[in-house]
Amino acid sequence: MHVNAYAASSATSPLEPTTIERREVGPKDVLIDIAYAGICHSDIHTIRGEWGDVPYPLTVGHEIVGTVAEVGSEVISHKVGDRVGVGCMVNSCRECENCLAGEEQYCEKGNIGTYGAKDVDGTITQGGYSEKIVVDEHFVLRVPESIPYEKAAPLLCAGITTYSPLNHWNAGPGKKVAVVGLGGLGHMAVKIAHAMGAEVTVLSQTLSKKDDGLKMGADHYYATKDEETFSTLKKHFDLIINTVSAPLDLKQYLGLLALNGTMVNVGAPPEPLPIQVFTLFTNRRSFAGSSIGGIRETQEMLDFCAENGIAPETELISADQINEAYERVLKSDVRYRFVIDAKTFAPA
Repeated sequence: MHVNAYAASSATSPLEPTTIERREVGPKDVLIDIAYAGICHSDIHTIRGEWGDVPYPLTVGHEIVGTVAEVGSEVISHKVGDRVGVGCMVNSCRECENCLAGEEQYCEKGNIGTYGAKDVDGTITQGGYSEKIVVDEHFVLRVPESIPYEKAAPLLCAGITTYSPLNHWNAGPGKKVAVVGLGGLGHMAVKIAHAMGAEVTVLSQTLSKKDDGLKMGADHYYATKDEETFSTLKKHFDLIINTVSAPLDLKQYLGLLALNGTMVNVGAPPEPLPIQVFTLFTNRRSFAGSSIGGIRETQEMLDFCAENGIAPETELISADQINEAYERVLKSDVRYRFVIDAKTFAPA
């Protein structure tokens, strides 16, 4: 089926209206009428070719919420009319050790990304900047009704990308957690870590978003442009979640870790980051990375957010504002996630 969408034809071209092909609904497939699609920094990195070769033309978007329009004959987990979501992957082998453990994001054969990946039928996956999407039922999430519909989409990437490391490294009462950067990922990390019961500190370049950070649940807020911050907070944190996609002075940040502390990276700058290994020896520090979460954990995150009244801070835009929104993301001029109204993908 042909559906309206926005796509880029090269690394330097703007996203423009187009139509893309969606497969017919198979026995285990769910057809979703997309209501809202979030804009993730990953979309921009990908479209601009910063993370490797791109199969243009490409429609991106992996923060998707909508309503089930049709289900295949063997689908048991979703029904027509359900409010659902799709995140960063749409398939995996489901046979390897990691998949069987519910960690499909670490599929040993490689999970199939929501866009720019080769699907099981050999076609290239196209993302959520479109009117409809067809996805295997296993990778379709239930979105609780208590989460505001127009704000739910960013949970499918920003929410799970921060929930997963906070959950894995046991953020909670008695733990001191720092969040580097208060953007799309960072603001979700603050809200989730606070709800988990941790003592939360935001480390941002300036204090311009301090009031926002404290309202979201941060207990403390420091400017990293102030050199005193790194001496004041030396050996202080049990866990640091780094959400920024720009190079950092890792020696400075690792120096903030207490005994057995871990710095986890969820932001991914295109260039390699140098690390002074001796910095890790002190206090038995760890430097780690984390991808998204598996399907089970993503559903757990959605339910956790519903139970704790957590939703992203969003700005709703129309499809013809996507290119402008990209430029604003690069300037950190968004509080805190753009969401596209999918009704506007159709030609006026």
